[in-house]
Amino acid sequence: MLKEFKEFAVKGNVVDMAVGIIIGTAFGTIVKSLVADVIMPPIGLLLGNVDFSNLFVVLKSGATPGPYATVADAGTAGAVTLNYGVFINTVISFVIVAFAVFILIKNINRLKRKDESAPPPPHTKQCPYCVSTIDKAATRCPNCTSELAAA
Repeated sequence: MLKEFKEFAVKGNVVDMAVGIIIGTAFGTIVKSLVADVIMPPIGLLLGNVDFSNLFVVLKSGATPGPYATVADAGTAGAVTLNYGVFINTVISFVIVAFAVFILIKNINRLKRKDESAPPPPHTKQCPYCVSTIDKAATRCPNCTSELAAA
């Protein structure tokens, strides 16, 4: 059983999958930073200095009553909050990642179609004397019996 597991773990597909997961995690971190640090601040500025990561609704006040300026303040006070701003950031991150994956898969499929659409090399040629179709490897035409140059 240990031998079978070793064969499974060492196969190229498993290693490729592990590399993909690591790269995907790093890509997710970059997208999260892109959304939180680059995209959302200008959107928040356009909407009147709104910080999306601090949009929340207090469901139950904590030990010290609100209002709370940030989600962190509410958490410190022990308040129960619904953090819809963080959810908005997460949805935007998901849309960016999904779009990037879509573009990647679209390009991979386009490359596959190019490979599949290339016609196979011909196995026949034309006799230069009688213009009949003959096998590419033929050295003599079976129709007019002319000698042909080797292909």
